[in-house]
Amino acid sequence: MNIFSRYKKYFLIILFLALIFLLGYLLWRVFFFTSPQNVPVQTATGTINGLPSSNLGSNLTDLTGGNGTLPGNEGEQLDDNGNPLTGAGKNTGASEIALGGLTQTNILSKSPASNPVLSSDNNVKYYNKSDGIFYTVDSNGNISPISDKVFYNASNVVWAPDANKAIIEYPDGNKILYNFSTKKQTTLPAYWEDFSFSPGSDQIISKSIGLDPENRWLMVSNDDGSEARTIEAIGTNADKVYPSWSPNQQIIAMYTRGVDFDRQEVFFVGQNDENFKSTIIEGRGFQSQWSKDGEKLLYSVYHTRDDLKPRLWIVSANGDNIGQNRKSFNIQTWADKCTFATNTEIYCAVPESLEKGAGLFPELADSTKDNLFKIDLESGTQKLIAIPDNNYNISQIIVDENQESLYFTDKSTGFLYEINLK
Repeated sequence: MNIFSRYKKYFLIILFLALIFLLGYLLWRVFFFTSPQNVPVQTATGTINGLPSSNLGSNLTDLTGGNGTLPGNEGEQLDDNGNPLTGAGKNTGASEIALGGLTQTNILSKSPASNPVLSSDNNVKYYNKSDGIFYTVDSNGNISPISDKVFYNASNVVWAPDANKAIIEYPDGNKILYNFSTKKQTTLPAYWEDFSFSPGSDQIISKSIGLDPENRWLMVSNDDGSEARTIEAIGTNADKVYPSWSPNQQIIAMYTRGVDFDRQEVFFVGQNDENFKSTIIEGRGFQSQWSKDGEKLLYSVYHTRDDLKPRLWIVSANGDNIGQNRKSFNIQTWADKCTFATNTEIYCAVPESLEKGAGLFPELADSTKDNLFKIDLESGTQKLIAIPDNNYNISQIIVDENQESLYFTDKSTGFLYEINLK
């Protein structure tokens, strides 16, 4: 009998204890460990899956203009049925325009308004899940259907930048492109996913997900699916690839690779095998949004030093400037709860409070009350502009071109609301 067989029981006990210790350490690391606040500037080199990378830009700045902790909603009034009054029906002393305090919130739709978008005529377009019809809302709050065609039970809508066409997705995987100007409908392959339109609204980038990992690609085609061509093989890394066409047309997608527990490397993909730089981001849970000119990238990530809560960052993402001028803001929210009003100004919905681990488990914030901030990306100024007059969990923010009105949907009801900025 060899030594292993004789002491097999003891080896197994030791291995079991080691696993218990490792799991305990990982739980402590995720939920209780707080690392130092100094964020080092990193340098990244190397190549992954054929996606080029180069040295990381520097100039990391931490802007600390506010703490995101705001007073609650006081003086809530109810109607005769015990329901909260909304907007003009309230008598709480709320301001009619956003002045940094309690602000009247006007309801525009009394049915779910999914995937709202600002159109070229400065109106808001959205899909109504209740009746399957697309509508537009003008500056006076008047609602009218865009088309008489009904799209029942759509699960997602991806608008083109011109808001005259959209890719409509269904729970069974079917997808169509519908042009509201020409009233033409085109069926897209069901195995295409995660669409992003080109700035000219005439092309799309998507992920083609075949059953075999060797047949999974990042690809570009015309908006109707014709003239499709592959860009990069993505294999088993589809969940780390983000199709996102930049407004300046340089970048069509991003790819992330884990560096360690708290950091990722972001690679930028072009259409013609460009050797773009990569950059290191301080966190996980990457969400991003392009500035209007495509020069900057707003993103949010969570980090152990923030108790795994999301934090907003901005970084240059154009040509040789990729990775430069990176700044973090003392704003704990997600990038998809923000919108660019100009190239240097953004509006964000910020939770009044977030539980530890909310970045890792976003559902922890599904019922959190949000307030509205305006951030100047050049100076770093973070200004509370409005405390909505009800407990809204804000999503899908839109600001009109003149910054007179801010529109948003409430996650609990799906209704569309408006706040007057001026």
